[in-house]
Amino acid sequence: MGTEYLGHQNVEFIDEAFIRTNAARGAADTQRWQPARRTAIRELTTPPESHTYFKEPSAWSKSGAKRVFDCVCVLLVLPVLAPAFLLIAAAVRITSRGPVLFLQKRVGRDGRTFTILKFRTMLNVADGLHHAVTTLDNQRFTPVGPFLRRWKLDELPQLVNVLLGQMSLVGPRPKMMEHEIFRIPCRPGITGMATLAFAEEETILARVHKDQLNRHYHNVVLPAKREIDAEYMARATFGSDFRLLVNSVLRRWDPATAEIFVAAATIEAEAGSESITAHGLQNDSAQMPATAPESGWMALS
Repeated sequence: MGTEYLGHQNVEFIDEAFIRTNAARGAADTQRWQPARRTAIRELTTPPESHTYFKEPSAWSKSGAKRVFDCVCVLLVLPVLAPAFLLIAAAVRITSRGPVLFLQKRVGRDGRTFTILKFRTMLNVADGLHHAVTTLDNQRFTPVGPFLRRWKLDELPQLVNVLLGQMSLVGPRPKMMEHEIFRIPCRPGITGMATLAFAEEETILARVHKDQLNRHYHNVVLPAKREIDAEYMARATFGSDFRLLVNSVLRRWDPATAEIFVAAATIEAEAGSESITAHGLQNDSAQMPATAPESGWMALS
């Protein structure tokens, strides 16, 4: 899988040269591009909601055959998973007050919104105390919440979303409306390439200073997920989807890919801040975006 990092949400970097680094994991060869020299910089004026598709997805990603595959798989596994559904629902209901399911509006195919289903893992989800970006220490979890999230069991109700045609088994994760930076031309998925890479996202984000969490998530994490998912969507096949499902069930996460993308994006963002500052010193009349303090960015040591 090859991809070229194009910059973060608010600032576009025009790069003269790139350094290419390779990271192999299993049988897959992953190529990452990091900017080596920046020659120009400009502020983006296009609002996030008007961003177009990053890449055209493969024929399989939008095919009726993929839809049939999704439905057949769900109908086969639902009877097997029924006891697990009942046990999890009972555990959530007994250990905390509130509904068993957590319902939230998400953005799906071509910008259409739908209600995603999850087993509830947090306390006070209805009173506005929870954060839009979740880390290990900024939420009030139910007693069984961390276990459900660690094993991704809270996502099981989304099999219903798949049957309703709102989601697929494999695809980019559906985002909250405030986190949508581009629209996907195919159904979002329960799992995906970026899902495997960022399976330990809450641990990664716990290293970011809380004052810079939202900025870091929008400028670094979301674009990194976009790059990973868009590249996979453009090349996805029945075989690749099947392998990805197997890796998800067996918990074969790929955190190394996330670390590579986050490191490259962090360098990009920090260098962008320096470029903006230097440009501002040369042209005091130019109106430039605010820069972020270095202490707010992730330390990868």
